[in-house]
Amino acid sequence: MPNYNLKINGETIAVNADSDTPLLWVLRDQLNLVGTKFGCGIAQCGACTIHVDGKATRSCQLPVSMIDKEEITTIEGLSKEGKHPLQEAWKVVDVPQCGYCQAGQIMTAASFLKENPTPNSKEIREAMHGNICRCASYNRIEKAVAIAAKKMS
Repeated sequence: MPNYNLKINGETIAVNADSDTPLLWVLRDQLNLVGTKFGCGIAQCGACTIHVDGKATRSCQLPVSMIDKEEITTIEGLSKEGKHPLQEAWKVVDVPQCGYCQAGQIMTAASFLKENPTPNSKEIREAMHGNICRCASYNRIEKAVAIAAKKMS
């Protein structure tokens, strides 16, 4: 089994995995970074969203062998204390119901706000469109992203 040195949440970590193992399973099963969720397994729902060099990426379809020197950030690495402006806004707006999709939603929003720090409502909806929320908390998600954007700018 190949050995990979992955830079995850600021640390270099050695893992052994088959080359076609999705990064999601390395994160969850080997590294116990369980904030990243399995949703659909076909990169369509967004529950497994992480950052690869700051870009929102679906980890369920990303083979570990495709990671070279890229920096991986999971929800656990976004803020050690849970104090990222998006995490704070999620609490203010009371976004989560079941909470299952929320890490992926936040990771998508964080990447989006790096690219567009002052979005309007339409841009937020478009950016978040690919993340499915089983509880249909979309209006609260949009509101929380807008609040975080104001706080971050």
